[in-house]
Amino acid sequence: MIQANGLSFRGFFKAVNLFPDTLCLNGTVYRVKTLLQKGCQVCLPGIESDVIDFLAQWYGPQNTITVHTSGSTGPPKAIFLEKKFVAQSAMRTLEFFKLKPGQRILLCLPLRYIAGKLMVVRALLGRLDLCTAEPTDDFDFLAQWRDNPFRFAAMVPNQVIKLLEYPKRFAALGSLLIGGSSLPAILETELQTVSTACFASYGMTETATHIALRRINGPAASDFFHCLEGISVGLSPEGCLTIEMPGLNGVGPDESDLSGAPLTTNDLAELVDRTTFRILGRADNVIISGGIKYFPETIEKKLENKIEQPFFIGSLPDEILGRRMVLVIEAMSDNSLEKRVTHVFDQCLDRYERPKKIVFKESFKRTETGKIIRQF
Repeated sequence: MIQANGLSFRGFFKAVNLFPDTLCLNGTVYRVKTLLQKGCQVCLPGIESDVIDFLAQWYGPQNTITVHTSGSTGPPKAIFLEKKFVAQSAMRTLEFFKLKPGQRILLCLPLRYIAGKLMVVRALLGRLDLCTAEPTDDFDFLAQWRDNPFRFAAMVPNQVIKLLEYPKRFAALGSLLIGGSSLPAILETELQTVSTACFASYGMTETATHIALRRINGPAASDFFHCLEGISVGLSPEGCLTIEMPGLNGVGPDESDLSGAPLTTNDLAELVDRTTFRILGRADNVIISGGIKYFPETIEKKLENKIEQPFFIGSLPDEILGRRMVLVIEAMSDNSLEKRVTHVFDQCLDRYERPKKIVFKESFKRTETGKIIRQF
């Protein structure tokens, strides 16, 4: 087992042991050594055993952990993140949400991806009670915990949609972090009525989850993301967001400066300042039609509350325009539906934003975190 190691973050956090001796799991404090040696006897197969598998990696001899991208914009790929870098991300979240030792947090994300792994690291470093639920759970158990809510949870939009079927269950969640894919406008609207403090996250596997958060509901709700401590952003010459943070490029985190070159993302952004921004869309989704540049995500936002079926804006080759915009909808071909959607175009879109064709596709491909793969 790797020896305990210390980490301090730019003078903002106290030094912390990356490899504590114990983990509180579902209300019981275990010695990590016991979990690693007798995990199959302590936990049934499922998410708890996945937690133990990750502990074996975290407490292993390597200085890095292996994580995989979601595969929404290409084949999933393996990325190696330094444990100190991952720990910094966990500590930023602990500080932002003011999580204290002994508080209960809910893990309901798969451990295959970085978001699930970070919940375990947060519990370890923050000495939190890590409570588990299968990612496919219907969350009916939350009804029993409204008088003793979980202090913090993280979910993907599909899970939040499921939770909204029974809004009273939100009373069992203090703060909810939502990530994994963009937040549908209709979902954001529905979250205005819940008591839970809801946040959208911006980040990626390479940054060990979120580098910025946006409050969705309540008096502090905003359209803009705000960077967490020690992180700043900029724009590339092409208008894509760039990220600066300690240890980003595999260089050991440093307490006094930002290590390594900025990471250039594929997300087109608008900046207010070096720590405040909003995302306009992905650069590889931009459609140039008739010499005009269109951002599909911006157009989709205008249509989300009007079209019930999942959809996205894509394009097809065109001899005159170069590319022509189309709306791809997850449904069987239906003349009446096509007329309704065309009417929505008339109501919601400017003349030049209107898709030239509606393409029906019986079923979209999706990543495991629920992102639509834009192929048709």
